[in-house]
Amino acid sequence: MLAIALAGSLFAGAPDLPDLPQLPQIRRAPQVTYVDRAGAVLGVRGGKAAPPVDVDRLPAYVPAAFIAIEDRRFYEHPGFDAIGIARALVTDIAKGRTAQGASTITQQTVRTLFLTQDQTMERKTRELLLAVQMERKYTKKQILGLYLSRVYFGAGAYGLEAASQRFFDKPAAKLSIREAAALAAVLKSPSGYSPVDEPQRSAERTRLVLDAMVETGAITPAQRSQALKRPLKVYKTDPDAAAQYFVDWVDQQVRRTVGEPRQDLVVETTLDRGMEQSAAAAVRTVAAQVEGGQVQAALVALDGSGRVRAMVGGTDYRSSPFNRAVAARRQAGSAWKPFVYLTALESGLTPDTVVVDEPVTIGGWSPRNHTEAFLGPITLARALAESVNTVAARTADEVGRDNVAATARRLGIVSPVNTDPAMALGTSQVTPLEMASAYDAFANGGRKAEAYGVERVRTARGQVLWRRAPAAPAQVIQNPPLGYIDQMLRGVVADGTGRHAAIARYDVAGKTGTTSDSRDAWFCGFTGGFTAVVWMGRDDSRPMGEVAGGGPPTRIWRSFMLSALPRAGAGPIPPGPPPPQPELQPAAAEPAPSAAPAAGQPQPAL
Repeated sequence: MLAIALAGSLFAGAPDLPDLPQLPQIRRAPQVTYVDRAGAVLGVRGGKAAPPVDVDRLPAYVPAAFIAIEDRRFYEHPGFDAIGIARALVTDIAKGRTAQGASTITQQTVRTLFLTQDQTMERKTRELLLAVQMERKYTKKQILGLYLSRVYFGAGAYGLEAASQRFFDKPAAKLSIREAAALAAVLKSPSGYSPVDEPQRSAERTRLVLDAMVETGAITPAQRSQALKRPLKVYKTDPDAAAQYFVDWVDQQVRRTVGEPRQDLVVETTLDRGMEQSAAAAVRTVAAQVEGGQVQAALVALDGSGRVRAMVGGTDYRSSPFNRAVAARRQAGSAWKPFVYLTALESGLTPDTVVVDEPVTIGGWSPRNHTEAFLGPITLARALAESVNTVAARTADEVGRDNVAATARRLGIVSPVNTDPAMALGTSQVTPLEMASAYDAFANGGRKAEAYGVERVRTARGQVLWRRAPAAPAQVIQNPPLGYIDQMLRGVVADGTGRHAAIARYDVAGKTGTTSDSRDAWFCGFTGGFTAVVWMGRDDSRPMGEVAGGGPPTRIWRSFMLSALPRAGAGPIPPGPPPPQPELQPAAAEPAPSAAPAAGQPQPAL
């Protein structure tokens, strides 16, 4: 410490010394900022540090909180604080060890930008000299803006803006006095004073920051008292943590489309941040109640055109960033049966066609029903509502399992589809995203709905680099089969296995799915122009006990839809196009009298 003090005094008192080498250019890797459909920031990929904070856009008390507790002589010193160094030196001598630091905001900024954290005299001396050089090159506001953009606040938040969003779910420009003080309090030890993990210690240090702000004149004693009266609402989990599953998914697509960015980019996505947060809350809450919280769940929601409005790939992104919504291929169980019955309807059957629930053997395989009972003669509609396995297996065999596979692919299933006798019961492995795309055709009037998440990519200055081209809608389900299958799927919710998904005043339809030993549980449901699919299971595919699609997955789905549907503006399930009319053959016209054919021309047949 003495060497640093002497070096600083020497440098400050000798202006004729040669200039220090030019400071390295302050650079960071280009960033890609992902925003939701309304422009709210979802996440940033690329350079860790944010752009320098514009101090003038913050309430004056926000930067003042950091100055008061970290470096109250910031606007007076030349880069180092001689008084602070002297005080620290006295403390060090008294305790016989290095006990107190004296780094200014400028020194901390230099250390973050250009140096290591090594506690060597050479590094500390260089830090001081570079701090003085930085003060010569940049204004105080510029230095403060750099500092606030680079410091680490814990919980993965680098920079003031990220910390404000992480802990308080608001931009830094809207921080209250107490919130600003709480963030300033974190810097002494991001883990030790975290408002999430250490609320008591955080509160105690926040009070110290507020006291320091009064002492420096940043706020009045009355403002301090008022700030302490207001409860501090801290988000225990990152409000946008679940959205990082989606951001990871679209980030790969963006880089394949526009390449590695050479400048800051903004990606305008289809996600609805409010829906995403509702989906994450529903997944997290219900999954925690199942099997001691030792299960995973995923949710995907699409509008009728395939825009991804919500995507949750697991219960906790930070502990498990694997995106089950797009990358986990699992057996679909009975959620696959609508493809079987749609194929049957397209072959001429109707919901009222009578079939028989009885023992059946196909290629040496004998399917069993969940209840182990047989209902005898029932309608096709009831067979789907009650998820009768024997009828589904026999129906697929009769209409052709290859045809069922073709139907599934036509609607949006891209994973390999097996065609063995058990395929009717959903033994093919698919992702929740595929199932959502396929079911979206039931919800939007029978049109193909390819899921997508990016609308536009532009530079930070507004130059558009890529824009999604509108696609012509392709009709993949005609009427009357479309109307029939929607009618049958309404029945599943009205009085079948999906009855717990019913929502008053909404036209809701869907299908449950449960695989052998409850290794996977699904609910795929929709209303007019809005589809959501929920999957639940274990990553290692172990059984989940008595978990079925009509249980926890349906509860997740309904909880999400109750909050999402008002935002989605969904209406009744559309009927789709009118049935195609048979082509009428034109009547043959009677030959008109004509002159005798010329010589050499063929004679008309009699």
